Amino acid sequence: QRQAIDAVAMDMWVPYLEATHVAAPQALIVHDQFHCAKELNKAVDLVRRAEPRVLKAQGTETLTKTRYLWLKNPSNWTDRQRERFQTLKVDALKVGRAWAIQEAFADFWDYRYTASANKFFDRWYVWATHSRRPPIIAAAKTLKRHLPGLLAYTKHRITHAAAEGMNAQIQLLKANARGYRNFTQYRIAILFHCGKLDLYPAGMSVMRLLWATHTKPGRAI
Repeated sequence: QRQAIDAVAMDMWVPYLEATHVAAPQALIVHDQFHCAKELNKAVDLVRRAEPRVLKAQGTETLTKTRYLWLKNPSNWTDRQRERFQTLKVDALKVGRAWAIQEAFADFWDYRYTASANKFFDRWYVWATHSRRPPIIAAAKTLKRHLPGLLAYTKHRITHAAAEGMNAQIQLLKANARGYRNFTQYRIAILFHCGKLDLYPAGMSVMRLLWATHTKPGRAI
């Protein structure tokens, strides 16, 4: 079964990469946009957090209460947030440039051909690494190190979303149960709930099962 795996979607955590290379060395590693966006989001937030101190020293509080404007996808802004963003002199802000670099990278995922995606990345990388924003430069270099995994998305348009959703479901199981006595019980719970197994015997309806378990011995069903 492992030999039949063509590609694996995952984040950029090194232990995951190493484990995949051992278990399925033929599989292409694919880094999806969620994890790249997370890396760039973190960089933008670091730039944003450093700038208010400088602005306050200059007697302005332009960035006060604007954190979620920079971290939220513009398509999800409320009308009020959109109006607030338009009042900011984005071009004059350090975080404004960092944000623009982050938003521009979203176009990378639209490319269907590896060569075109690679060319786009090279142009974007020059812009990012010349931004004079250390967090953005660091994030760009991280993406550069994992570029083969990013480019693999042009061939295998898969994401890690399903696995992320399952991980969230598993954590919810653990929280609701207040923990499990041993791994065996934990594993059974995961297989049952995440495998969408049926609690009732095959071919038996709920009403028939209730009738069978609540009638006296010898009584016909």
